[in-house]
Amino acid sequence: MDDNELFLAVAQDHLARGGLKIVGTATSQAQALRQAKALRPDVVLVDIGLGRESGFEVARRLVESVPDLGSSVVLTSTRAEDDVVDLIAASPAVGFISKDLLSARAIEGLLNANGF
Repeated sequence: MDDNELFLAVAQDHLARGGLKIVGTATSQAQALRQAKALRPDVVLVDIGLGRESGFEVARRLVESVPDLGSSVVLTSTRAEDDVVDLIAASPAVGFISKDLLSARAIEGLLNANGF
């Protein structure tokens, strides 16, 4: 989930080329919740900076609404992880990947490092 449609399109293409199957994208919390319930994805990427919405709140609501996602929400941002490390740790997300390092390999590595 990201509020920037251009980033979503680029990320979707990049991740698909890396071998991931993209089942949906969302630009708002409401869209993300609807799609997560309907599509039951293996992984959900959530930007922490969503304009009027908080990615941390979206991650929390996703896990509350679809408990199976508890081990597969990954936070992303252009901000440095060190800037939000405490918020990431307090979130239900499995981890964080900077947008400039976002790749299928990075997602798989994060999930594998956490036993998924």
